[in-house]
Amino acid sequence: MVDRIMILPFGVILIVVLLLPMSATEPCDMKADVCEYKFIVAYQLTMVKGKQLLKAVNSKLYPVETVNISTATPVPEDEVITMDGYSESRLVIAVNGTIPGPAIEAYIGQTVIVYVENQLYSSDVTIHWHGLHQRGTPFMDGVPYVTQCPIGPSQSFAYKFKLTQTGTYWYHSHIGTQRTMGLYGAFIIREKNPMPILEHIMVVTDYNHHWDSDVAYVRTLQGMYVKQKKIENTHSLDGSFFSLFNFHSGLVNGRGRFYSQKGIHNEAPLAKFTVKPGNNYRFRVISASAQYPFEISVDGHELQIVASDGSGLEPYIADVFVINPGERFDFIITTNETVGNYWIRGKTTEIEKNNRFEAILHYEGAPDEEPNSSPRNCTQDDPCNVLNCAFSFYPMDQHRKCIPFSELNSTSDYEVPRVVRGKWKEYFLNFAFPGVPGKTPGSVNGRKYVEPSVNALYQPDEVDTLCDKKDCGVDRICGCTYSLKLIKGDTIQMIFLNMGMGKGSHHPIHMHGYTFSVVKMGYPTFNETTGSFIADTSDVDCRGDPKKNFCNDAAWSNSNWGGDNIPGIKLKRAPLKDTIIVPSGGYAVIRIKADNPGLWFMHCHIEMHNMDGMAMLLNESFADVPKAPDYFPVCRNFTPEAISRIPVVTVLETTTITTPLINLEEDIQKDREIEKMTFGILVAVICVLCLIIIVLTVVLSKRSLQ
Repeated sequence: MVDRIMILPFGVILIVVLLLPMSATEPCDMKADVCEYKFIVAYQLTMVKGKQLLKAVNSKLYPVETVNISTATPVPEDEVITMDGYSESRLVIAVNGTIPGPAIEAYIGQTVIVYVENQLYSSDVTIHWHGLHQRGTPFMDGVPYVTQCPIGPSQSFAYKFKLTQTGTYWYHSHIGTQRTMGLYGAFIIREKNPMPILEHIMVVTDYNHHWDSDVAYVRTLQGMYVKQKKIENTHSLDGSFFSLFNFHSGLVNGRGRFYSQKGIHNEAPLAKFTVKPGNNYRFRVISASAQYPFEISVDGHELQIVASDGSGLEPYIADVFVINPGERFDFIITTNETVGNYWIRGKTTEIEKNNRFEAILHYEGAPDEEPNSSPRNCTQDDPCNVLNCAFSFYPMDQHRKCIPFSELNSTSDYEVPRVVRGKWKEYFLNFAFPGVPGKTPGSVNGRKYVEPSVNALYQPDEVDTLCDKKDCGVDRICGCTYSLKLIKGDTIQMIFLNMGMGKGSHHPIHMHGYTFSVVKMGYPTFNETTGSFIADTSDVDCRGDPKKNFCNDAAWSNSNWGGDNIPGIKLKRAPLKDTIIVPSGGYAVIRIKADNPGLWFMHCHIEMHNMDGMAMLLNESFADVPKAPDYFPVCRNFTPEAISRIPVVTVLETTTITTPLINLEEDIQKDREIEKMTFGILVAVICVLCLIIIVLTVVLSKRSLQ
């Protein structure tokens, strides 16, 4: 009898497990062929638990009414979305109730299925799998009106794709400014082997506890004021400026602290990374930032940089590395310091403000207290190495040496795609803000990106926003859906520029669908003592009207340059990326092989720049694009022209109205057939499971009688 009672709940659990996708809180089983996840996208409030507003005291959380914390029980941190611990709740967007969303940890060769359910009340959503090539599944890239129609409120969408890469990737919303509201998470893909060393994941971001980027963007356009005072742009030490996203706090894995102007913080809890002495640890760092680059360091520990954007690098020892929005860096530390607590530091590259984040490296056996460690002292005799700068020099008195990313080497012993006569193309693309006073949109070659109103990948004939030669071109600014046509098998060399009158900000450019070789980076002229900008690089000629200087039709200044014939070009072991910082006044030369048919988005990963139009499409081999899945959604505008094509409605004497547009009886019959078939399959599965339970019950009963 006891055996029968025990088997019944087991059967119920078995049915539930088989009928529901797994939670995305545990790594996928290495032996599994398919890994399924359920993502519920919904609004949440920060600093709230069970309708109770919380406050932070000494890195713990308590109800705001708590007076004597010495006798109070703190609220568990992992049950609260704290962000920077600000005392007033902010509306955020969470996946399965957490920010960042749950990490997906899977293995190469596996098929991943993610069921996304949109529970936002009034917003669409899509999810982009940042860095994944989506070979054979370009319709799963998650870009609205490029590869899919948005997922509306109360709708759901199943993403399904095969993992063909390994490394550190991530996912995030590709609708508007939802990334800054919290819709992002890590996506780690490993080889099917035991992990060689222990790992930690760090997702870092900037944060404003009053605004999202929608508000910041509109304020940028119409006036940026806080408490009736105008807010000005902040700057990097080279003189480049940052857009007006008002920084309050930096976050690591959704935790940070708000500092007042006097440098006093609000005691909010921080992310803590526990390590054992005498081990090596790999940290996978992902920047989900909307705007700011961070200089990251760990007190008392050298950083061995081993990968970026999912691709391996020959180990490089750095004291600090700079990570820009969309980038990823993997570093290894050795925990051979005195047992204690050490600060993990992140500071924006702004010079007017000390905007930063903090996290804690906690050695096992150390007291549960905050670190009192200090960053490394950089001296003239022993300067600090800073990797991935967007400029060439720090001020001389800082004793810091900039290491451009292009100086690193890939671990892969390969040659970049070579130039073959008749099978290669070279494009100059200027990512900037050219225009006339009052009208300087984000653009690529003067073309402000206009989003199509259809799924451009599978409704290409309905795209009516393509670029017109009459409106676009040299010395002109236009709005359209800008694209480059790539031919399968060609070697494509792109020179990402940031030049002319529209320069001024550094731009992290992200390419969907490909990993590219970084074969050269060119910088402007700087003052080597102060690090400040002097003049654009002389390697590139912007051409066009020098009075406008839009730089929409650039070329090499030396007409003999091009293809493989560029001084300093790196054709062996060039580092690989999918997001690269393009310095203001300079350029980056990247190269790909056109081998992934699809329609791929390419854009600045600063959220407001992308919203402002600094984006374009790569259209590779449209004839070879895989067929869309059955019932794949389509979308379009309903225009006055469409209204004019509606047949005239006939009014009968009985006052009933008929229309030939919809065959209701036929559609209803089809729906009923699908419902019957689905229900039948479900009943069959349940019957089989019940039969298994009955057989097990009989067997156990016989054993008990024996």
